[in-house]
Amino acid sequence: MNHRAAAEKAVMVAATDVEDARLIADLLNEDFDRVATTSDPDQALGDFETFQPQILVLGFRTLEESERFYLGLYRRSPVIQAIPHRTVVLCQRSDAFRAYELCRTQHFDDYVVFWPVNYDPYRIRMAVLLAARAAQGERDGPSLVQFAAQARRIGELQRLLQERLEQGDAHLLDIDDSLRQVETSVSEALEGFSRRMIDAGQEHMDRVGGAGTLVRELATLRELAALRLASVDETMDPMRRWVGAFREDLGPHMESARALGDLAARVRPLVLLVDDDEFQHRLLHQMLSEVPVDLAFAVSGTEANACLRSERPDLILMDFQLPDMSGVEATRRLKASPLTADIPVILVTGTSTREVAIESRQAGAVDFMVKPLDRQRLLAGINRHLYDAMEDRVQPPSTEV
Repeated sequence: MNHRAAAEKAVMVAATDVEDARLIADLLNEDFDRVATTSDPDQALGDFETFQPQILVLGFRTLEESERFYLGLYRRSPVIQAIPHRTVVLCQRSDAFRAYELCRTQHFDDYVVFWPVNYDPYRIRMAVLLAARAAQGERDGPSLVQFAAQARRIGELQRLLQERLEQGDAHLLDIDDSLRQVETSVSEALEGFSRRMIDAGQEHMDRVGGAGTLVRELATLRELAALRLASVDETMDPMRRWVGAFREDLGPHMESARALGDLAARVRPLVLLVDDDEFQHRLLHQMLSEVPVDLAFAVSGTEANACLRSERPDLILMDFQLPDMSGVEATRRLKASPLTADIPVILVTGTSTREVAIESRQAGAVDFMVKPLDRQRLLAGINRHLYDAMEDRVQPPSTEV
């Protein structure tokens, strides 16, 4: 992405102190055309939703303030999922490791050691520029698994077309064999008839004009039959040539479709588990160890939101009770955003009451499961809500956990 495109990205600086926000904004104004600030906690939510920044710079003096601000923003904004953005958090040198951990676990996207005011003013500008480039690279389009599903269908079309071509070849061979058999049968029938007439005696020969006349008549019939069969055979030639030319022209495309299908077979869907219980993480990893999927984990709705900014899961298993919000609320927000609305969500709960089922469905979940998770039920859910779209199936492992 060129510098001009980066400069057009909307950047918002959030800080408690007005002067801090202005200082950071002044540094960024040299590279970015659209820089806004917010420092009033009561107006921050409205400022964010109105300005809709692609990059949010958290310029608070402590990491705790940055975490509280962003968590509050996520909790209070029902549309934050629909505003794709990346976060850069500023921190003090003593908090660098903690900032790194928060970025590593995707609470934030990047950090800059800034307080006290950094002697390297270009560091923050570079961090925001990299965030702008990353935001530019995020495209609204089909996921890899959705693309792979279409590639599989193309591969299936290639297989079906190959099968039909082979059937066509077989039919042409059958027609050729039938023509040869008819030709042989006619010849044999005429020969048999000729022999029977001769064997019947001279009296019959005299009636039809003698043996010579009969032989000539039979030869004429044989010749006419051969000409008719040759005409039928000649009529089939254009079809044979068409099939041959079609196969030759289609060959490279058939090979490309086959290669695309082979590549699609190597695509592994991503399943995201949102649960603050580490045991559930280990259990899911064990249950799906023999299933061709990749796993990602988040311990809260906020962390799941951060994960969704950097990668797109193909299925989400959402715990009903999360430390920062309910799984129902997190699901409702996912479904409110056009960027994540089509990701199937299965809510995982500790109770199977009718109220829970209704609430899960109303939030937009495709299903709900009760703890402790049953592996066969889990695999069936993955089949139904993930692999059905790919025209594929997960075969449950034969051994028990």
